[in-house]
Amino acid sequence: MTTMRIESVSWKTEEYQYRSPIKFGGVAVDKATLFHAAVSVIGSNGAKATGFGSMPLGNVWSFPSRKLTYAQTLAALEWVGNRVGQTWQSERETGHPMDLGWEMEKQMKGFAAEATEKLGLEEPVPVLAALVAGSPFDAALHDGFGKLLGTSVWKCYGRDQLPGDLSRFLGHGYADVFLEDHVLPEPVARLPLYHLVGALDPLDRSELSNPVGDGLPETLEEWIPFNGLTHLKIKLNGDDLAWDVGRVRKVEEVADTAQSRRGIDTWQYSLDFNERCGSVDYLLEFLAKVRESCGRAYDRVAYIEQPTKRDLKADRSNRMHRASSLKPVVIDESLVDLESLELAREMGYTGAALKACKGQTQSLLMAAAARRMGMFLCVQDLTCPGASLVHSASLAAHIPGMAAIEANARQYMPAANMGWEVTHPGLFRVTDGMVTTAGLNGPGLGAL
Repeated sequence: MTTMRIESVSWKTEEYQYRSPIKFGGVAVDKATLFHAAVSVIGSNGAKATGFGSMPLGNVWSFPSRKLTYAQTLAALEWVGNRVGQTWQSERETGHPMDLGWEMEKQMKGFAAEATEKLGLEEPVPVLAALVAGSPFDAALHDGFGKLLGTSVWKCYGRDQLPGDLSRFLGHGYADVFLEDHVLPEPVARLPLYHLVGALDPLDRSELSNPVGDGLPETLEEWIPFNGLTHLKIKLNGDDLAWDVGRVRKVEEVADTAQSRRGIDTWQYSLDFNERCGSVDYLLEFLAKVRESCGRAYDRVAYIEQPTKRDLKADRSNRMHRASSLKPVVIDESLVDLESLELAREMGYTGAALKACKGQTQSLLMAAAARRMGMFLCVQDLTCPGASLVHSASLAAHIPGMAAIEANARQYMPAANMGWEVTHPGLFRVTDGMVTTAGLNGPGLGAL
């Protein structure tokens, strides 16, 4: 068994503009800040390595606020990121990255509270936002450990490197549950690509009022043949039933025309309300109206992302049992720990969304817990470019049973992907609706 300790840590941010805006929870976003971390480690085997991690600071998604400005919520995530980096700089504990990452995760609630106080914010920094800010460092830990051993970190979660069961992370209920039984040491070869159909995105030329003119597709009808798409994620409003039903019907109409030209008759949808449905009754009425007015579109729905508010404890009346008897309903924004996963399951959620932006350590633990509960799993994107997409794709390719992968940066932030199509062409160049993940087995997380 090899352990490691941290020698040094560094980090920086990088700004990008979107080529077209995305709407999150009713807010249009046209830019992103990437947070990059590097962690140099030394192993008990005498080897040294530097691990890398990267993630967009998705403040509009992780810290939604009607009181605070975009600049204030972004500053909060940057503050937490700096705090995590400073903590790692003084950390001299040794261990497996799962152990080190777990100990750091237990401090995230405190870091969020510190940021709220130090920045004098009117609203508390959510734990979710703190997890996003800390995730590049956590990724770098796992990346560095694999590099110490000269192998994919996905081969480092077995009992030879991570002895003991998951009870030390998840409690006595996980005695005799081992991480290696819930990850794949080798990635699956290929996964379908989920394309985001944003609420502001034009579906056909009739809706294209402000062309970007950069040579990339501008409408859904153009994206479908360009990438050979078979999986579409539809963003919906959650507070306008007629618009939401009409949007799904129009997507089906445009997709049917584009797919017919390609000779394709099978494709799927996921639906994302960004937790804006006022109640589960809204969701049930929406599903009934879609089924009644466009049965083919209803049949194509593979799952629904968290439709109602993320604070499950304060929203217990919105139980999902009736909805999840129709389609899998997936917890997303609410998922920050085992307690939230267990509560979601109790409230009728039948699936869980894993996100690299919540940390490699947490993603692996939640994957094991959700699989043990028999829940539907998916891996979702945070408009991740470059190294963060490689990380997210690697997560999807190494968790058994994943159906598809998201990769939205190619639509909204392609400049941040420049150069990566050379090193990872199968992931960044999509022509048949599939991303090639077979090569995500290099040292560490496989990005750099």
